[in-house]
Amino acid sequence: MIIAPKLESFVMHCGEMGSRWGFNRTVGQMYGLMIISEEPLTAVEIAETLNISRGNVSMGIKELQSWRLISISHKPKDRKEYYAPAGSIWDMAIRVFEERRKREVDPTLSVLRDNLLDEPTNAKETYAQQQMLEIHDLLETVTQWAGELQTMNPDNLNTLMKLGSGVSKVLDIKDKLLANNK
Repeated sequence: MIIAPKLESFVMHCGEMGSRWGFNRTVGQMYGLMIISEEPLTAVEIAETLNISRGNVSMGIKELQSWRLISISHKPKDRKEYYAPAGSIWDMAIRVFEERRKREVDPTLSVLRDNLLDEPTNAKETYAQQQMLEIHDLLETVTQWAGELQTMNPDNLNTLMKLGSGVSKVLDIKDKLLANNK
């Protein structure tokens, strides 16, 4: 399968983004290719298009399955497996966030909770615990907020995101009004 240079550029960029999301460049490229493909792809098609080994595709598919980012289908009288993104772009974003939370935020919160259970024995430990408490509270707030966002339907979530700059302007006006009342 040959893809146009602009599409190839997108696929290569997905590889770079994949490495930032928490999986390797090849896995990101595979997922990018699946995103822009109208029809589900076989492992052979993925390997040939990206010029990578079939074994590399197999490992990448397992990684994408562990992230719950792809679906596997079959065609009648065809033994091949076909791979496609699992759900919409919004679903993908939510799954990537969930997996990043599980792999990065949850372990950090666990370490912070363990450290905050110990009584500080001196001023340095007291200061350190105050800092850790701030990090803990921030991560808990962001995690709770993100969890609430994940329950919203994509249209409402999109509207909320577009309101973002307007909300910050309203908060700025509120702060100015409160400052003038003092």
